[in-house]
Amino acid sequence: MSLLSPDAFEAALRAIGDERYHIHHPFHHLLHDGKLTKGQVQAWALNRYYYQASIPAKDASLLARLDTPELRREWRRRLEDHDGDGTHPGGVERWLALTDGLGLDRGYVTSLAGLLPATRFAVDAYVRFVREKSVLEAIASSLTEMFSTNIIRQRVSGMLANYDFVSEQTLAYFKPRLTQAPADVAFALDHVKRHADTREKQEQCLA
Repeated sequence: MSLLSPDAFEAALRAIGDERYHIHHPFHHLLHDGKLTKGQVQAWALNRYYYQASIPAKDASLLARLDTPELRREWRRRLEDHDGDGTHPGGVERWLALTDGLGLDRGYVTSLAGLLPATRFAVDAYVRFVREKSVLEAIASSLTEMFSTNIIRQRVSGMLANYDFVSEQTLAYFKPRLTQAPADVAFALDHVKRHADTREKQEQCLA
């Protein structure tokens, strides 16, 4: 197989999201269409907390393997986005504000006592993937964010319209992601397109 042009490679990456991103999943439609009970929304937020809390560990493991100041600065910024900088809350703290707003006990959420085994398995597998695969593949794995702004807009507008136990304050986690995610994508997509310089590497990124 011959090397894809940069534009064809990007189109192939985007086609995966168009087909497989979880904006198409039945649960997402139930969530933003107001078809879930409050307990089901709480269970979603409780389980997703583990993913949110694991993102900094995932990015820190990659940061330790990066060999240029440019890349390390980029991934330090991502850590601050999620962990905060000591004066402004990051994504993890904002997600806990979401679970607070849904009436979940914060100690229970952070204890992970209610975490589903399947959630733990999937999140741990992602963290392990980024830690063990090539730097190029690890960076490419972040490109799910190419598709996140649409799902965020659907989720926020749908949940505000359909659940009386949800407020803009409860969903404040999502607003910064509308600007953070596109910035993350611009950097990572450029890096992947420049460094996936063989068809084998392109296929690894697509996988």
